[in-house]
Amino acid sequence: MSPRPGFVLEVDRSTPPTLFWHGENFRLERLPIGSRVVYPPEPLVPLADPDAAIAHALEHPLGDSAPLSALLHPGMKLTIAFDDVSLPLPQMEAPDVRARVIEAVLDQAAAAGVDDVVLIAALALHRRMTDDELRHALGRRVFDAFAPNGLLWQHDAEDPDAMVTLGETDEGELVAISRRAAESDLLVYVNINLVAMDGGHKSVATGLASYDSIRHHHNVKTMQHSRSFMDRHHSELHTSNWRMGRLIAQSLKIFQIETTLNTATFPDQFGFLNHREWEWGLKDRAAFHTVRAALDRTPAPLARQIFHSVRAPYRLTSVQAGEVEAVHEQTLDHLFAQQLVPVQGQTDVLTMGLPFISPYNVNSIMNPILVACLGLGYLFNLYKGKPLVRQGGVVILSHPTPWAFHPVHHPSYIDFFEQVLAETTDPLEVEKRFEESYARDPWYIHLYRTSHAYHGVHPFYMWYWCAHALDHLGAVIVVGGDRAAVRRLGFKPASTLADALEMAEDVVGRDPTITHLHTPPLLIAEVS
Repeated sequence: MSPRPGFVLEVDRSTPPTLFWHGENFRLERLPIGSRVVYPPEPLVPLADPDAAIAHALEHPLGDSAPLSALLHPGMKLTIAFDDVSLPLPQMEAPDVRARVIEAVLDQAAAAGVDDVVLIAALALHRRMTDDELRHALGRRVFDAFAPNGLLWQHDAEDPDAMVTLGETDEGELVAISRRAAESDLLVYVNINLVAMDGGHKSVATGLASYDSIRHHHNVKTMQHSRSFMDRHHSELHTSNWRMGRLIAQSLKIFQIETTLNTATFPDQFGFLNHREWEWGLKDRAAFHTVRAALDRTPAPLARQIFHSVRAPYRLTSVQAGEVEAVHEQTLDHLFAQQLVPVQGQTDVLTMGLPFISPYNVNSIMNPILVACLGLGYLFNLYKGKPLVRQGGVVILSHPTPWAFHPVHHPSYIDFFEQVLAETTDPLEVEKRFEESYARDPWYIHLYRTSHAYHGVHPFYMWYWCAHALDHLGAVIVVGGDRAAVRRLGFKPASTLADALEMAEDVVGRDPTITHLHTPPLLIAEVS
């Protein structure tokens, strides 16, 4: 049996069952004959010498930028910002690519006699990273050199003394970013482009911004008019970030460093998750049944701990540096070369198994709002051109969707779920009636600044991420989820995939076309 070009398989009688993620577990499901399964491409061959590739990128920048070495001099103020714990997913084996890149930058800075250097985790409105998370991302050598001396910062979007307003765009968008970054002679941004949504001007214009800046593009109108977050030229989110980023670039010298990874997502003990089911050998089948049986007996908190300890064997496929826009265009070329899958035509019903992790529950709990965001905000948007599912179609998600929250990481999520969604699930109503009070709440701000909590407004943004999908779809069905939690989201619960497919026919009609998005590893469907 062989797949069609682009790793799109049409299910027939000889097709083995298809793997569906289900939170911290997975199951095999038989899809109806004639269904399609869209698989990610094979991992690209990685760069043979990552450190040499990084050094070459720093000295051969793109766009109108000079080499990094020419931008460094004694007495200057250098700031190095880097992506936070939300990337990559899962966390990669050591050394993390950020550690490799930052060490190379610091070596050049030391050689040039630069002694005013600060590192900043670009949190935006995300939670503060723990020391262990920072140590993993930066490597022990960098962490031990900077953290004890107060030179490793975490962006605080709510510290008025640490922010500075640079102006407004021609669309009236306020641009306020980290004062340290804005007052530096050079800002080096170190990025991991896990998906096409990452990087470019979004790195600084969002990662180092204030709530009053971010609200200009993290809102319902922008999300509803973003026709894929993975396709920058059809994304209002990116259009806004590009306006802001170009304004920032007028007053701040930025040297952008972007990297891409292959799709080698799971280590050997979970190697079957990297393979297509018809390719499973005896080792893969044995590993699946062994792991599945063990997880069936494992309490959910322990299963979460096991999965969050997984380190992905990702390998570097490209690194480029220099002027932001020139760098990002080449980054996207490399990313699409790894992830793009051509798919002919849309489907009536799109099925997706949701894994244990999203950008916002690293070392945490996938609460119901994050389930919705992962399925409808992220996986639904893994496309260029048109969505995989047609207008008025149905998305079926598989996830346990527990009515459970991490009290430290997600305090405002608890209140959002218990209070806001109990009154309305309409994103526009949610935004109009409740956002301001959560965003300005002193207690949520205190927890964001001093603990490890996401900003009070963060659950609103996760709900807004769903806005395009909610506007596009006829129904959302969740298989195997807590029924009360699923209904609170405004979705329909189902006990089995067969039940969900039968329910979908009430929306799209008899004998619908069905497509399963087989991810992770990640892919982007180019739908014609």
